[in-house]
Amino acid sequence: MTQIQEKQTKAQNGYVMAIVALMTLVAVIVLGLMKLIPFVIPALLLFVFLLGGFFIVNPKESMVLILFGKYVGTVKKDGFHWVNPFYKKKKVSLRARNLNGEKVKVNDALGNPIIISVVVVWEVEDTAKASFEVDDYVDYVTIQSEAAMRTLANAYPYDNFDDDQADITLRDGGGKVNEMLELQLTERLSRAGIQIIEARISHLAYSNEIAQAMLKRQQATAVVAARFKIVEGAVSMVEMALDQLKEQGIIELDEDKKAAMVSNLMVVLCSDKDASPIVNTGTLYQ
Repeated sequence: MTQIQEKQTKAQNGYVMAIVALMTLVAVIVLGLMKLIPFVIPALLLFVFLLGGFFIVNPKESMVLILFGKYVGTVKKDGFHWVNPFYKKKKVSLRARNLNGEKVKVNDALGNPIIISVVVVWEVEDTAKASFEVDDYVDYVTIQSEAAMRTLANAYPYDNFDDDQADITLRDGGGKVNEMLELQLTERLSRAGIQIIEARISHLAYSNEIAQAMLKRQQATAVVAARFKIVEGAVSMVEMALDQLKEQGIIELDEDKKAAMVSNLMVVLCSDKDASPIVNTGTLYQ
């Protein structure tokens, strides 16, 4: 079925038609005073007919015109207008609107339950599609935004803890994830003549039943990463110490002495507590 496309139409100047209506009213009064009843009734009917055609279009608004079930056109020019009174008029706002989606529980690409919500900024681009292709374009935007959000959540993991190969995650994807969300919404809402100005994730968290476990997992991962850096730095420092002792000839160390020194330095550098030095008053072998 062919979709209805918007077409803009011009309306008569409302002020000019108001003058015509006023002149018609004056004619009704004059004919009444002259008792020309056969002419009064048609003039009165004409006056009432003219009154039904006036309407006002405010800035960033439009008026969709329908004649006996057929789409005539859309008036987008703001001001005071007049059209055929038989036209049915339907006001459609062209202003930008915000949709603050509700927090919804869904599964990410790995099956983990998460809580997610989105914010969508949208506006009507095609008044004909918004009026005739869907029953209620505002409700249509709300439902399709939730559907796009669920599709997005199912396509990517929350993070890369379980999937090290994931290039994009919901938590770290940032602009890329928001771009994918906008593409999803644009594709779904184009049927209703809706233009997406901006779409982004406003809330993202693990579901309550796994939030504590995932928090502990994140903390453990952070501790492991920190320990890795500490050990890596300690090894470099021990190597540098041994090299400088050898180059400057301060002391000759055999393999046993080197092993003992490395062990002591690693304990001091990697320990999470302050070291308690022991003063050796004997030889290195006592």
